Amino acid sequence: MGIFDFFSNKKNKETLDKGLEKTKTNFFTRLTKAVAGKTTVDEEVLDELEEILVQADVGFDTTIKIIERIEARVKRDKYLGANELDIMLRDEIAALLTENNSFDATNFDLPAMSEPYVIMVVGVNGVGKTTTIGKLAHQFHEAGKKVVLGAGDTFRAAAVDQLKIWGTRVGVPVIDHGMNTDPASVAFDAVKQGTELKADIVIVDTAGRLQTKKPLMDELSKIKRVMQKVSPNAPHEVLLVLDGSTGQNAFQQAKAFTEATDVTALAITKLDGTAKGGVVIGISDQFKIPVKYIGVGEGINDLQIFNRKEFVDSLFKK
Repeated sequence: MGIFDFFSNKKNKETLDKGLEKTKTNFFTRLTKAVAGKTTVDEEVLDELEEILVQADVGFDTTIKIIERIEARVKRDKYLGANELDIMLRDEIAALLTENNSFDATNFDLPAMSEPYVIMVVGVNGVGKTTTIGKLAHQFHEAGKKVVLGAGDTFRAAAVDQLKIWGTRVGVPVIDHGMNTDPASVAFDAVKQGTELKADIVIVDTAGRLQTKKPLMDELSKIKRVMQKVSPNAPHEVLLVLDGSTGQNAFQQAKAFTEATDVTALAITKLDGTAKGGVVIGISDQFKIPVKYIGVGEGINDLQIFNRKEFVDSLFKK
C-alpha cells in the first residue's frame, strides 16, 4: 500500500465534504443571492462576487485575478449567463490551483532514499503544529513507515509532553531533552537516532514563536546546519503549519516564515471550523508553495493529503 492509497479513501472524501461545509454553505448562499434575477454577468454581479471571495479569505490579489479571468471569459463566450457563474468560478479556481503547481496528491510518495526523509515543521503556537505532527506520524506509521519524532519545541509549556503523548499513542519513538533545552541539539539527536534505527521518516518540531525575521532565521538555520552533520541533505522538507480559521492572519504568518526560511510545503489546519476555506486558494496562489495537507476535522485521520481536484469538487458540490 502506497502513502496516497492510505491517505485517500471514500471516508476521507466524506470528511472533506463535511469539513468544507461551512465555507460551501456561506459561499453558495451569497452567490445565489448575487445572481438572483440576473441573466448576465454584469458589473454588479462581479462586484458581489469580489466581495464574496474576499470574505471567504481568498485574498484581495487572488480575488482580483479570478474576477479578471471571469470577466475575460464572459466577453469571449457570449452565451455564458449568470446561472453559469458557479461553473465559471469552479473552472477558474481549478485552473489557478493547477497553474500554481499546487500539490498533486495522485503522485505523492516518499522518495527512495538510503537515509531518513527529514521533515522540519514550523509555525506559530496555536495553529495545531504538534497535533499535525502527531497525525502525520500516525498515518505514516499505519502506512508501514518507520517514524521517529523530535520534540524540538522546547520553549512552549507542555509542548514536549504533548508530543510524547502523541508518540505513545501512535507507537513511535520521540527524542526529547525536556524543556528549555537547545532545539538544534534535539534535532541532531532525532536525525541521528532515525538514521541508526533505519527509519523512513524523521519529523522534527520547532519552537512556535513568531519572532522578528533575524532571530527566527538564525534559529532555524542553526537547526538545519546541525541536522546536516548527520544527514547532509536534511531537512528534505520544511513544512509550515497554518491555521485556516485565522484567515488573513495566516497570510501574514506565511509571509514571515517564508522570509525566514525555505518553506517547501504547507499544511492548513482547522478548515472544518471556518467559513473562510478560501484561504487555501489564496495562500497557494500568493506564495507559490504547494499546499500538501489540510486539516478538516479533529479525528486522528482527519489530516488529509491535499488533492486539488477533490478540494474543488467538494467546494462546489451542491
